[in-house]
Amino acid sequence: MCLIPSYSFGYALERDAADAIQKAGGKILGTVRHPLGTSDLSSFLLQAQASGAKVIGLGSAGADTMNAVKQAQEFGIVDGGQRLVAMLMVFDIAGMGLDTAQGLFLAEAFYWDLNNQTRAWARRFAEANNGRYPNMVHAGVYAGILHYLKAVEQTTDAKDGAKVVEVMKAKPTDDILFGKGSIRKDGRKIHDMYLFQVKTPEESKAPYDFYKLVGTVPAENAFHPLESSACPLVK
Repeated sequence: MCLIPSYSFGYALERDAADAIQKAGGKILGTVRHPLGTSDLSSFLLQAQASGAKVIGLGSAGADTMNAVKQAQEFGIVDGGQRLVAMLMVFDIAGMGLDTAQGLFLAEAFYWDLNNQTRAWARRFAEANNGRYPNMVHAGVYAGILHYLKAVEQTTDAKDGAKVVEVMKAKPTDDILFGKGSIRKDGRKIHDMYLFQVKTPEESKAPYDFYKLVGTVPAENAFHPLESSACPLVK
């Protein structure tokens, strides 16, 4: 069951999620759409709950997702056996708190506590940012700029943006945060993705100790294949 904000971003998430779910053998029981930015999601959540779906997918972001998770907790949806899955979540857990977010499933490209390298980098980041730990957007900016600078070093004319991008796509990516990867012809960065579940307050041992790793999606399976790209530049 999908709970979707009624605007283009929500529709895009719904479309892509439905495609992946059906290819994996799953079934979509229905979709409930709500206005963007609404503060009361009770009727929409209760419709999703009444569907009997094993999973309720949240195709929203930011405040909409946080409100949905908070109100789902109030209605006991997770306690009732249904799984709540956020299709896009970027460290909003810190704002909600583990009491509210516990049990939530989500996918991310990066988590600071994945390995020794990510932990060491995250601690340096936190020291420079008043104790705040990085999310996948911070990590992505760092890795992207690093790869750009490597490409600039190998470009005969660093002022020619097209040439720099050409080198970036031809050169495999390799950094301490995402490991080895590549940039496709359509500009898509290819790397592993991770499925996490938010810890309970009892499981968390330190600030920002939010997730437990449930599974890893290999890079080759994590993104739409190039042949299905709608980008006109690769046709």
